[in-house]
Amino acid sequence: MQEKIKNLIEEIRPYINMDGGDVEFIKYEDKYVYIKLKGHCAECEAQDFTLKNLIFNMLKNEIDEIEGIINVEL
Repeated sequence: MQEKIKNLIEEIRPYINMDGGDVEFIKYEDKYVYIKLKGHCAECEAQDFTLKNLIFNMLKNEIDEIEGIINVEL
């Protein structure tokens, strides 16, 4: 499951990079994907939109078991 999630994140990474941001997969646990938004995405006001409407929706369309996504601030 983690490899599939990582591969999907790699597909969306170029779009996030275009705006000066990045995304890092942290873990998949209890049906939740943990990621870390970096670069401009880490401080962007549209962070919630990117997280839920872009990354989560893409993952959910491919992996039905995913129930949510959490941005980890390390």
